[in-house]
This record gives sequence, structure tokens and C-alpha cells, in this order.
Amino acid sequence: MKVYTTFPQADLRDVPEAVHRIEADGYDGIVALENRHDPFMSLAVAAVNSQRLELATGVAIAFPRSPMIAANIGWDLQQASAGRFELGLGSQVRGHNERRFSVSWSAPAPRMQEYVQSVRAIWHTWQTGEELNYEGNFYRFNLMTPNFTPEPLTVPQPTISMAAVGPAMLRAAGRVCDGVRLHAFCTREYLEGAVLPQLVAGLSHAGKAREAFQISGGGFVCTGPDDESVMAMMDWVRYRIGFYGSTKAYWPVLEQHDLLDLGEELNYLSKNDGWGEMASRISDDVVRQFAAVGRHDEIVTAIEERFGGLTDAIGASASPELPADLPQGVIEDIQGIPTLYEAP
Repeated sequence: MKVYTTFPQADLRDVPEAVHRIEADGYDGIVALENRHDPFMSLAVAAVNSQRLELATGVAIAFPRSPMIAANIGWDLQQASAGRFELGLGSQVRGHNERRFSVSWSAPAPRMQEYVQSVRAIWHTWQTGEELNYEGNFYRFNLMTPNFTPEPLTVPQPTISMAAVGPAMLRAAGRVCDGVRLHAFCTREYLEGAVLPQLVAGLSHAGKAREAFQISGGGFVCTGPDDESVMAMMDWVRYRIGFYGSTKAYWPVLEQHDLLDLGEELNYLSKNDGWGEMASRISDDVVRQFAAVGRHDEIVTAIEERFGGLTDAIGASASPELPADLPQGVIEDIQGIPTLYEAP
């Protein structure tokens, strides 16, 4: 099982030291989020200050960027990292697209599928010199002149993963991506009962094997050197569960556990300035459904029970402000957990 962590994104000057430490600790890779900061700039600094770390956006918001823009950034990061970049894309919800990014909204799953296909078509043209001619319902690309064509890559093209929660997006990820980035707002039961059947359906439609497809994430990790630090992390996750659970797009996960009443209560609080009250609605039992919980000397077993046989890569940290602190031996033990994914 691969182990990823977050890293500082607020100040690019902090990135080199952080990635040196993360690489020395033995993590497999780092993930840049698109919350308060751009996800690509910090990865560019990381690319030229690391040797083996995998670098991924987890995730970059797709629709505010043309696929041409995402293709260009991904191309340059792949070359700068000598082939270690993964373009992780997500649709975000309608309200953020329309009100935060001021971009139009349309059916997200088919649009995301075309987005990925568009990026691949652009990369194919850049690598081979063949004519660019992609025609879809949402995107059309048929102009590429030498002045705007980057040099061919000297490494394989980047892999692409997609954030997915609902059935349509999960099937789309299976059809067109190299992997899926599951939201941390996920339980083992939802993974088994709702996520995997849809992913398998998408993979089967595309004639792809599960072993060639990487499943990342699908829950939180609450750990630390002692019980007090574990409880502090549980409280942080408690708030995140409340925050995500207030949004209807994530309610299929709650429905899996007959917790729709909790979602409605959280949604009411979100609309009535009750953000500070949400965490109090999330019990320890609910936290443990969404997270692997335990001290450093317990967490390997907890991760295997929570994610084993389902997830190929986990995030040891869910926020740049809360970096992972796993001892090197613990990282190695997690990496020893068997997975289905077979890296190329």
C-alpha cells in the first residue's frame, strides 16, 4: 500500500525543506490540494527538489481551467519531475463552480469524462505530431500550431485520476482514468457496497483490469504517538465529517448507514450559521466509520482493517496544516499491506 502525505503550500519557500524531509522519511508521494492555494505551483517546486517522490494534485478543480491549460501544466510538471506527476482532477459541486469560480455548470460526469479524453488527445498530438481533432459535446479542440506545441516528453505521459463520490462519476473514472481519488468522506461499507461495483462497471466497459487501476483514499487516518494526539486528530476529523456531511452531494455515503437524518441536521446548521455546532453532532462511532484510528503502534492494524483489500494508496494527512508524523518503520509496515494495484 502506498502512503502519501500533504506538504506546505502557503509559502513556496517552505517546500524544498519539507519535501527533503518527507522523502527521507520514506513516504511514497505528496499530494497538493486546491483549497486556499494553487495546487500546481508548490508541486513545481517539489518536482525539482526531490528525486523519487510521486507528485499528485488531489485534486485540481477541472472546469474553471480549459483542458488545454491542464494539459500544458501537467506536461511541464511531468518533464520537470522525470515522470513522477499524476494529474488528479475533480469537478467540485455546482455552487462553487457557479458562485466561487463563475463558470457554467453542466452534467459533471460526462463532462469530466470528456475533459480527461481532451487532455489525452492534446498530449497525443504533442508527443506524436499528429493532427489535433477532438470533438465532444462539451469540448472541441482542432487547432495546434508549432508555436504552441511543447517539445515531446522524454518520459511517459502523466497518469490521470479523478475524484469521485457518486455512481456516474465512479463509472466515468473507471472508463477513462488510470485511477480514482476517493473522497475522505467515505466508509469501508460505502467502498464495498457502492464504490467498487461502479468502478468495476466502468473498468469492464473500457476493457481494463482492476490491477491496472489505482484506488486512492476513501477515508481519514487518525493517529499520533499517544492517546491525546489521537483524540485531537479525531476532533479534527469530527469537524470535517460535519462539514462534508452538510452538503447533499455527499449524502449517498450517509444513506449507506441510515444517517440521512444526520445529513439533514448538518445541512440545516450550514444554512443557519451553525458551523461551530456541527462537530458536536458527530459521535466517536461515526468518526471510526470514516477513519482508521489508533496510536502509531496501533495504526497499521487499523489501516489494514479499514482499507485493506480495497484501497491501494492512503493519505496519512488530510491537510497541509496537519502534516503526517508517521515513524519510518510504521510507513514501511503500511507499505507492506498487500493491494490489488500493480504499478506499471
